[in-house]
Order: sequence, then C-alpha cells, then structure tokens
Amino acid sequence: MTKLYTCDEVAARYGVEKSTVWKWIRTKKLAAFKVGKCYKVSEEHINQFETSKLTIV
Repeated sequence: MTKLYTCDEVAARYGVEKSTVWKWIRTKKLAAFKVGKCYKVSEEHINQFETSKLTIV
C-alpha cells in the first residue's frame, strides 16, 4: 500500500511552509487528492515531483 503524506509532512520534508505546499497543489506542480477537509499526497506523486524538479545542466 502506498504511503500517504499530509501537507504538514510534505512541508517538513522540503523545509517550506504549508502554504507553499498548497500553492504547489493548486498550480498542479504536486498532485494530491482531498480526503475530507485535508489534502493527501502519495509517495508516488512525491517521487514524480522530485523528478520534475531535477534539471539537466
């Protein structure tokens, strides 16, 4: 089963504010789904986000 992360956990992982994570979700940079009133981010979506952040120099 895939691990699900809260916005707080994602923010802590990247050292950013929770509002930044919400912005990433709102602008579709980070895929998430709503469970009740909270957004959850799957480990797969975090891996995709990290891969998309890589740049080739």
